[in-house]
Amino acid sequence: MGKVDLEKFMSENHKMGDFDHLHWEGNFNDYMELINTNPQVSRNSFQRIHDMILSYGTTEYTEYKKDITRYHFFDDPFNSGADAVFGIDVHLMKLVNFFKSAAAGYGTEKRVLLLHGPVGSAKSSISRLIKKGLEYYSKTDEGALYTYTWVDPTETDILGGQTSFHCPMHEEPLKLIPPSVRSKILSELNKGGSKNKFKIQIKGEVCPACRYIYSEYMKKHGGDWMQVIKHIKVRRLILSEKDRVGIGTFQPKDEKNQDSTELTGDINYRKIALYGSDSDPRAFNFDGEFNIANRGVVEFIEMLKLDVAFLYDLLGASQEQSIKPKKFAQTDIDEVILGHTNEPEYRKLQSNEFMEALRDRTVKIDVPYITRLDNEVRIYQKDFNPEKIPHIHIAPHTIEMASIWAILTRLEEPKKSDLTRLQKLKLYNGKTLPGYNEDNVKELRKESIREGLEGISPRYIQDKLSNSLVKHGAVGCLNPFMVFNELEAGMKHHALINSQEVLDYYKEMLSIARQEYEDTVKNDVQKAISVDETAIQTLCSNYIDNVKAYTQKEKMRNKYSNRLEDADERFMRSIEEKIDIPESRKDDFRREIMNYIGALAIEGKTFDYKMNERLHRALELKLFENQKDSIKLTTIISKVVDKETQEKIDVVKSRLIKNHSYCEICATDALNYVASIFAKGDSVKS
Repeated sequence: MGKVDLEKFMSENHKMGDFDHLHWEGNFNDYMELINTNPQVSRNSFQRIHDMILSYGTTEYTEYKKDITRYHFFDDPFNSGADAVFGIDVHLMKLVNFFKSAAAGYGTEKRVLLLHGPVGSAKSSISRLIKKGLEYYSKTDEGALYTYTWVDPTETDILGGQTSFHCPMHEEPLKLIPPSVRSKILSELNKGGSKNKFKIQIKGEVCPACRYIYSEYMKKHGGDWMQVIKHIKVRRLILSEKDRVGIGTFQPKDEKNQDSTELTGDINYRKIALYGSDSDPRAFNFDGEFNIANRGVVEFIEMLKLDVAFLYDLLGASQEQSIKPKKFAQTDIDEVILGHTNEPEYRKLQSNEFMEALRDRTVKIDVPYITRLDNEVRIYQKDFNPEKIPHIHIAPHTIEMASIWAILTRLEEPKKSDLTRLQKLKLYNGKTLPGYNEDNVKELRKESIREGLEGISPRYIQDKLSNSLVKHGAVGCLNPFMVFNELEAGMKHHALINSQEVLDYYKEMLSIARQEYEDTVKNDVQKAISVDETAIQTLCSNYIDNVKAYTQKEKMRNKYSNRLEDADERFMRSIEEKIDIPESRKDDFRREIMNYIGALAIEGKTFDYKMNERLHRALELKLFENQKDSIKLTTIISKVVDKETQEKIDVVKSRLIKNHSYCEICATDALNYVASIFAKGDSVKS
């Protein structure tokens, strides 16, 4: 066990200077100097969040001829990707555009931002990221913001017998500048082009408590504002959800326990005796979620489950950017109101004519399920990987097959009769299919309006993967069949499957996923058997020679008899049939191959069979057909295997382990399964 010198460790890793930097204090003049040097410290909450997201950088890419921006902020740089959100970049772009518009003051700053989507679709993850990001950002020089404290070492009455009084709503210090001179001072601050991309603005009045103290000091000093601000100490503000500073979270409770004072604060009855009145702002706790979230963000969990009385508070908070604490005038706020809700609750809002005002003040951003396979797989690989589960091997395709089923339940039936749901899934995942290009895929997405808003949640898949690991952990390897069985068994008790029709549909999708695994595991075994590169290259050269002779209507010289012969039609078709090229399309396929080879030749390049995925697959299948009998694959499931066959089987198994990430257990299972298929006389499919 290592020995730690605590004093040395802390001196090297914990810098006291960092603490001082984050707890800067100064007078009002010092703050004005800060503003002159770095105007962005006065940004409003929308501007701050927009800049925070952009500060982590972006990546541009094109998908289906659409330019898409990936914001790295959503990779969760704060917690090693634990809350990373991916696969919905188009929707995240809409979210960032909302903040961009609000930051510029185009009107969306007066709206409630509502994340809408099915259960388990990352709405909460996005909210957590924004809150977590704000905390981190407020600790950086780029994200610094400031508030103030009233101080008076001698006065005991105005500050209620205290020498200091923190602004309860963490107000921007510039709001202390009298409204009568604001326009002139702002024109000076913004003169000559501000260093800040946003113009400095001062909106609204200070909170009631600060307004009272400000008025009392103005009376005391005979209206001398310069004397009043000597009672102001400006300090750095660090946002924190746990400390309830700049980040609020509100969760609905049952109707009997709901109280609107949770949003706007309540009277502190202990202080009434001290101040003599329940309308004295110093006797009021400005600690409702709206109050403490000032300068940051307030999150409403399951927002539309709130009582109607709460929703009325939202109307003023969004449109007027003010709240009404009990017994006080309208109080200005500067914060992002972020809510999230699921599909049934949102439909209820749409059908409620009394909530038209809220609908009108809401900007809805859809957060659907992922419909791209690669991204769905990434969700589960965060939790189910060799690093987190070192003692159990997860067989190849296990997570992929569970993901395929999940996505199949979310996809709409294609309107084209020649396209299956599985093919649609593969198109969405970037695979090419004959007769489909980027424009076709783009059209498929456009016509599928509800896609991703229904189906199986990632949480269900995660739960069933966990159950499978617990059940079959002793085996040492988790394979797709174990997971398929767990997924099917759990559907009977799934709370969100509320009809036999939906259950039957999900089971149908599961059978499609099972068939896909059967084809995939066959492919793996086929590739392991036909891995001989030289043999495939020879087969390819022979095929290309025949295609060339056929398309150019030439004779071929037989290398054995030295006689001129026609191209071998039977040989060419034996390869083309492996990938379902019909007789009527064979000429098109052959011309396509020759045109591609010709285009490469013009560029000075040589054709390689790996350049054409379909031809590569056809050659593998042909070679497998030629070699499978010599390996006698079906003998695996019999009790007696001769030494020569066993050696060949062991070679195939070692290739599965080396080239396809199988382990000894799942490689044996895969070979046994594929052997059982061939024993039934099943034909190999691509």
